[in-house]
Amino acid sequence: MPEADGDATGIAGGRRIAVLGEMLELGDEAVEAHREVGRMAAENGVDLIVAVGDTLAKQLALAAGAAGVPDIAMVGDNGTAAAYLASILRPDDVVLVKASRGGQLWQIAQALTGQPVTGL
Repeated sequence: MPEADGDATGIAGGRRIAVLGEMLELGDEAVEAHREVGRMAAENGVDLIVAVGDTLAKQLALAAGAAGVPDIAMVGDNGTAAAYLASILRPDDVVLVKASRGGQLWQIAQALTGQPVTGL
């Protein structure tokens, strides 16, 4: 993969933002799995996590903050997440949107890219 602006990750300039929703199909391992995702975000240099959801998203956010992610935002739903992101995004930011299908986080990506939001 070619490097951008000398950055070995291939990401030029902007912040690394992870919009992470709850993984709904994990059963008994759900809490620890969400905490692990938070820690992995810190290990991979994420600058901001937007945790979308309720209890499991909170576990992810708490673990990410404890592991060193500098900025954390907790939101309860996709509409709030999209509005928050629209208000803070800068042109060079890179955004990852990920959750289980049940979280419907594609709605956030659609809103940010000007597409009609589906699945409401």
